[in-house]
Amino acid sequence: MLSQRVSFYVLLALVTLAFVAIVLPFYSAIFWAVVFAIIFFPLHSRLEAALGNRRNTAALLSVAICVCLVIIPGMIILSSLVREANNLYQQIDTGQIDIRRLLQQLQDALPAFMQKWLQSLELSGFAELRERLSSAIMEGGRFFAGRALTFGQNTLQFFVAFGVMLYLMFFLFRDGRWLAKTIRRASPLSDAHTRLFTSKFASVVRASVRGNIIIALVQGAIGGVTFWALGVAPAMLLGVLMSFLSLLPAVGAAVVWVPAALYLALMGYWLKAAILVAVGVLVIGLVDNLLRPPLVGKETKLPDYVVLISTIGGLSLLGINGFVIGPLVAALFISAWSTFADEQGSLGSPGH
Repeated sequence: MLSQRVSFYVLLALVTLAFVAIVLPFYSAIFWAVVFAIIFFPLHSRLEAALGNRRNTAALLSVAICVCLVIIPGMIILSSLVREANNLYQQIDTGQIDIRRLLQQLQDALPAFMQKWLQSLELSGFAELRERLSSAIMEGGRFFAGRALTFGQNTLQFFVAFGVMLYLMFFLFRDGRWLAKTIRRASPLSDAHTRLFTSKFASVVRASVRGNIIIALVQGAIGGVTFWALGVAPAMLLGVLMSFLSLLPAVGAAVVWVPAALYLALMGYWLKAAILVAVGVLVIGLVDNLLRPPLVGKETKLPDYVVLISTIGGLSLLGINGFVIGPLVAALFISAWSTFADEQGSLGSPGH
């Protein structure tokens, strides 16, 4: 009997590993289908009730809403970003934008003591620093252009993954409750632990995607409009970069607008620099404080430094998926060890 049970567990593990290997090429599509299903499931429940529990119709409408509200705008922004970034690279490559001349202007605008300090570095003067920065920018442009070309060559693979995501989203909406009950029943954990981790998973996904992305989009939009109004180019590219960096707590959009304000000030555009600083501090900075409590709340219950490290680690390891997976893994890690510590404390308390 024991040998049969062991054999069954071995077979279960092998079949599971084989299935994971088969679906691994589409892990991004599967992951984002689950994310969108979790975020929009409350809306789907209302649609299903309003349609008289017509599950297929409600699921189809939920997928259509996801596509219209999130996916299509995201693809439009991404295509515009790629186009603007390639245009910027072409202008730099053809010499329409002379990086060396701009850096030379920055050097001339620096105070004398800063120029002496730069010359005292181990670099052989500001000229070498200027050459290195120029080369780094050109290499970054070539890398981005190469990635854009690769993306174009993999269009078929992208649309296949996109179709898989939409197809899976439909069934997650339609059969989501049954799937959740099946997973809880099959879980080797206790009911209390299963409920804890499933609720933590859902709350972190909602907080990471719903709250953080809305905040990042608002900050990026404000920054992009401000750059456009001040004549700082490329405004859209800087706005999207600001949105991306806004996902990182304690770093945020200031990584973009502070250097831009310094550049304007060194170039002598003091009024534009003052306006950018005012918008950055009084508007962009307050957006996070005003929107984060109602949108994110305390669902993640993670310190800012944990969110920062886990987000950067997730992005470096998994790409764009990492900004959700990183904090998710960190939240589950803290929850698991907190639960373990609480149970160990109760076992070691008097009366046990």
